[in-house]
Amino acid sequence: MATWAKQKLPRENGELVDMQVPILVSASRSTDIPAFYADWFFYRLAKAGYSAWTNPFNGVKSYVSYKDTRFIVFWSKNPKPLLRYLPILKQREIGCYIQYSLNDYEEEGLEKNVPPLKQRIETFKQLTNALGKGHVIWRFDPLVLTDNINIGKLLDKVENIGNQLQGYTEKLVFSFADILSYRKVQANLQKANINYTDWQEDQMREFARRLSVLNQKWGYELATCGEKIDLTEFGVKKNHCVDDELIIKLAYDDKKLMDYLKVKFYPMPQKSLFGDSEPLPDSAIILPNGMYALHGDNKDKGQRAFCGCIKSKDIGEYNTCVHGCEYCYANASKQAAAMNYKYHKENPWSETITGK
Repeated sequence: MATWAKQKLPRENGELVDMQVPILVSASRSTDIPAFYADWFFYRLAKAGYSAWTNPFNGVKSYVSYKDTRFIVFWSKNPKPLLRYLPILKQREIGCYIQYSLNDYEEEGLEKNVPPLKQRIETFKQLTNALGKGHVIWRFDPLVLTDNINIGKLLDKVENIGNQLQGYTEKLVFSFADILSYRKVQANLQKANINYTDWQEDQMREFARRLSVLNQKWGYELATCGEKIDLTEFGVKKNHCVDDELIIKLAYDDKKLMDYLKVKFYPMPQKSLFGDSEPLPDSAIILPNGMYALHGDNKDKGQRAFCGCIKSKDIGEYNTCVHGCEYCYANASKQAAAMNYKYHKENPWSETITGK
């Protein structure tokens, strides 16, 4: 779990408390802040200047100040509410990109409370038009196998969405549902009478192989999230969802952010009279200003073994997402999430998401 330097700062009631002061914020792996808590988040960001967060492992309440925040990674299945708040980010010179989980389980009812697929695709396009290409990343996450969903059907679903997103995204991130590792997910699926199948390695390879064939018409960058299996033979990379290289490409002119990421800039090598030039380092990030960038090791050592994310402060809380996804790992139960959302509605500007 990433921790940040703390400063003594005032709460709304005037009490001075220790607050973490992150430069990079995740909103959030734990819940869907854009879909359900956008009003709360932007109030806390722009008006209150901080929020409170309860550690899911020890129950300790801590505080997070946004006074030095330079970049936010949003995670959502319905980020449409962000559209009206993008001017606040621009005004405060805070960069962002969106990890947009755009799945299609409409027929099977696995994501009961997400908007219709057509509407979610339109939202994707609107956000790309507003923020620019590269700021909205398509995730088909997770890939779920059941007695009604086989690999062929999943690929049909992916192809349908991928065809419609051409020109609006450059990347597809996916993961294989790891149901056996989460007892509560198994229990919830069984309660919903969903006969799931856990992925086997040969099935993962078959999916990746067939996806790579599909991708010949798209040219998307393909990547897995948090997966042990190596699929590079099919052109699939291991993803960095909180990605320093992408952040550098999108916000290279933000000195404070670049200093945090330990970035050094160099002029692009000039060609000689013979048309050749000095080779770039393998890790060079080519920028549009005639420079290239190299960065230090920013990996978050507190994440899962196969997670490639860099250090950020996640400000969400589990048991608060009410999309109603049958395979959800972030809620102990739908009832727990619904109760916390009720508390939030009763106290929508509270320091915490739950209003407690």
